Amino acid sequence: MEVVKYKSEPLDLNDFFHMEPSLRQFESDFHRRYWLFEERLRQVEDLEGDIESFTKGYQAYGVQRQPNNSLLFREWAPGAQGLFLTGDFNDWSKTSHPFTKVDYGKWELHLPPRRDKTPAVEHESKLKLVVLTQEGEYLFRLSPWAKYVTKTLDSVTYDWIHWDPPHPYLHQHARPSKPRSLRIYEAHVGIASPEQEIATYKNFTLNVLPRIKDLGYNCIQLMAVMEHAYYASFGYQVTNFFAASSRFGTPEDLKRLVDVAHSLGLYVILDVVHSHASSNTDDGLNRLDGTDACYFHAGPRGNHSHWGSRLFNYSSWEVFRFLMSNLRWWMEEYRFDGFRFDGVTSMLYHHHGIGMSFCGKYSEYFGMHVDEDAVVHLMVSNYILHTLYPECITIAEDVSGMPGLCMPITKGGLGFDYRLAMAVPDKWIQLLKERRDEEWDLGNVVYTLTNRRKGEGSIAYAESHDQALVGDKSLAHWLMDQEMYTNMSALVAMTPVIDRGMQLHKLIRLLTHSLGGEGYLNFMGNEFGHPEWLDFPRKGNEESYRYARRQYDLLDHEHLRYRQLYAFDKAMNTTEDKYGWLASPPAHVTTVNQEDKVIVFERSKVLFVINLHPAHSYNDYRVPIGIAGKYTIKLDSDDVQFGGHGRLSHNTEFFTEHMSFKDQPYSFKLYIPSRTALVLANDDLDYGQ
Repeated sequence: MEVVKYKSEPLDLNDFFHMEPSLRQFESDFHRRYWLFEERLRQVEDLEGDIESFTKGYQAYGVQRQPNNSLLFREWAPGAQGLFLTGDFNDWSKTSHPFTKVDYGKWELHLPPRRDKTPAVEHESKLKLVVLTQEGEYLFRLSPWAKYVTKTLDSVTYDWIHWDPPHPYLHQHARPSKPRSLRIYEAHVGIASPEQEIATYKNFTLNVLPRIKDLGYNCIQLMAVMEHAYYASFGYQVTNFFAASSRFGTPEDLKRLVDVAHSLGLYVILDVVHSHASSNTDDGLNRLDGTDACYFHAGPRGNHSHWGSRLFNYSSWEVFRFLMSNLRWWMEEYRFDGFRFDGVTSMLYHHHGIGMSFCGKYSEYFGMHVDEDAVVHLMVSNYILHTLYPECITIAEDVSGMPGLCMPITKGGLGFDYRLAMAVPDKWIQLLKERRDEEWDLGNVVYTLTNRRKGEGSIAYAESHDQALVGDKSLAHWLMDQEMYTNMSALVAMTPVIDRGMQLHKLIRLLTHSLGGEGYLNFMGNEFGHPEWLDFPRKGNEESYRYARRQYDLLDHEHLRYRQLYAFDKAMNTTEDKYGWLASPPAHVTTVNQEDKVIVFERSKVLFVINLHPAHSYNDYRVPIGIAGKYTIKLDSDDVQFGGHGRLSHNTEFFTEHMSFKDQPYSFKLYIPSRTALVLANDDLDYGQ
């Protein structure tokens, strides 16, 4: 890759202020952020030469094998009095191999090759750093740059394993092209099996990737890949930022997973956690050099009161190098295609979002409570990723609604491509908990689905991993509860509970998919109405794996209705792939009839008609349409193959009448069964496939 130099561009806020004029009062804040962003990049070039080499710190730190098989170890531990290397190679001698202290808190150790010219440290042998603190205490630590760490069953902490395979995995397939519409399958490798055990990268490659492809998703979001000592943290208490979790297999296994996904045309993005780190000391970053700081803020600012974790000091140059290099590592070594940044709200504000409701006042997004260092850090992260990898995708998990989060940096934004529409799943869960569906306020439902910042991409989802966790329920569980265990056979008539659950499960998903954003996300298993919540093994459940799994085997039984929900999810994605509504501007909603419980809208020249009424079907229901022509049904949630009642003929052709209706120039009449969603299209139109 050629040397990348930063090219300064003027900040242009005209479009931003045109969309949101009230933001003009904070113009100085935007200019200050942009100046700090540019200053950071200039510093990289002045001090390090160029962005390309600076962001590949993993080629200089940790352990590096030289052409003659000597090994160079380099670490940053500014608070240490001394640093030593121990391990299998020196029979765990604590101080026989000291590092030499160099400039800026860095330490180096050179190990020449053995007499037979092989490296002094063998592949898969164990290593540890020994830190001599200023107080004279010896501490055993893992390198922050460790590429692989493992834990034996009888051990409490992880071991640093020197990973330098003689035949490393070589990627065979190029990255696929960036998807026109983003349809994400959110997945956790360890639970991707019906077995009560930790599943593997190999299992995911063999058994789950084909399902994802078959379902019509074009992007996988992998969770819990960055190594974490506590399995039940869902991967959000990272201990080792450069190590792929060994509980699922080796680094080579993960590389093959990504490579095979690419061969299937699937994008793979990583759930990256740069918002905080595990407070573990023996196998994490905490107190690496014996001090309270090093990678984190010292004192209270360096501790997250709710998560019990450590908070990075984004103003630190070496922390900056570490985190930027971490992004490059996953892109280069494993060939991921982008990132979903976790905990962005916690990064953006000094209060970390704790106790905040974020009602949308602009004052919430500007002022002393905003962590300027973190804001600039995210801007630089996005700039570097999108400059070096133009087709990279970045997604922000932000509950605050920060203006400009997903706008270009030169237009006043932070440079993300998408934000998660986190209010949408909360709305669905609230409705299912508190209201019968005949009491739903459809105006409020539509408002929640369409209430997003103009010009900023959103990823909509009806439920993610958050809604699956124990203490909550999946939507299928809320809808059908215990009857899912006894009444899901298609060989017998549906009970009222199962009938309601099956139909609303599909309608909620299609509404979210078509109305809620510029991308769609589904958590693994929920596409077929997974019948159980998610609970990782822990003391509170006697270390059980019963709920730490996804029961894909339910789909192997032809008589179970889970297959019908799966078929609808597949058809929904396939229909979107053809007509591309996610890649089009937001929908134009023409009808929200509270009494009839009918919603009608157009998006990407496709007509969506949804009847949420539990009992009333409508004959000759007039619907407005913007473009004249012949329309036919392309997706029908009432189709028998989807667990519906088959009340519609798909051969029917609907011809528009030159009769204006609800501010649209054309309209036509159709039959809408109760609890049914229809997608109609005019195949004479160009849908830009």
